[in-house]
Amino acid sequence: MPSALASSPSIRGIVLTLLAVLCFASHDAMAKYLADLYPILLLTWFRYLSHTVLLGSLLLPRHGLAALRSKRPGLQLCRALALLGISLLFVTGLRYVPLAEATAVIFLAPLLVTLLSAIFLRERVRPVQWLAVLLGFVGVLVIVRPSAELFEPAILLPLGAAFCFALYQILTRLSAPHDSAATSNLLAGLINLSLVSLLLPLFWQAPEWEHLLALLSLGVMGMCGHQLLTLAFRHATPALLAPFSYGQLVIAGLFGWLFFDQLPDAIALLGMALVIVAGLAVAYRRGAVQ
Repeated sequence: MPSALASSPSIRGIVLTLLAVLCFASHDAMAKYLADLYPILLLTWFRYLSHTVLLGSLLLPRHGLAALRSKRPGLQLCRALALLGISLLFVTGLRYVPLAEATAVIFLAPLLVTLLSAIFLRERVRPVQWLAVLLGFVGVLVIVRPSAELFEPAILLPLGAAFCFALYQILTRLSAPHDSAATSNLLAGLINLSLVSLLLPLFWQAPEWEHLLALLSLGVMGMCGHQLLTLAFRHATPALLAPFSYGQLVIAGLFGWLFFDQLPDAIALLGMALVIVAGLAVAYRRGAVQ
């Protein structure tokens, strides 16, 4: 039975996806913990330091400086800046927003990709996809509750991160025909590490020794998550894997309860469910079209 499951490409894709979202949720939980202790830019610097060093040590010995050559450097710069925006906005939001709610809001990104694809890539968006986008926005409004007394303006930070994430996916799609995924990921880490390093003297704070490994692990968990997800898509379609990618919401909720004593209320859970349904509708529609 285990060998039969292991031999199935779909099962391998699902397992790799679950491992990827475990990495992402662990990254976010660690970042939320560290964000209360250190400046956000310091967390970001350590994240891209370990990301760049680890990925560079894997790619440069095999490909040399060719791994750094891009046919679309301007596009790679914009892609890196979008990724930097995700890091800064989302981690800053984690200081004030429960982990599960922040994760749910950033899952609006696949719906925003549909919107941006129609605007910038002139892709045809079918009515059911527009309805899914609208449903996703309603779900986020339910989570955010802008008219409620408990409304926290900081929820706009993960919402901004979702917009950056959608833009990042569009730019990744545009750069894919010109540069390999390895080149794109290495350049993104190197560009962002260089940019944040320019500001390093302004926010440097010597970390405690017990926190140093945790700071360095941010980049490792992020990179491993992306690599696992890339491998998962080699074994199964995005439409098949989409439901399992939303497992990150479950893990985030569990981590929020275990480590931060934060549980979503019934209304927030309803909003999360709407976002998940909308995201799955878009994923399955794309799978049907492809």
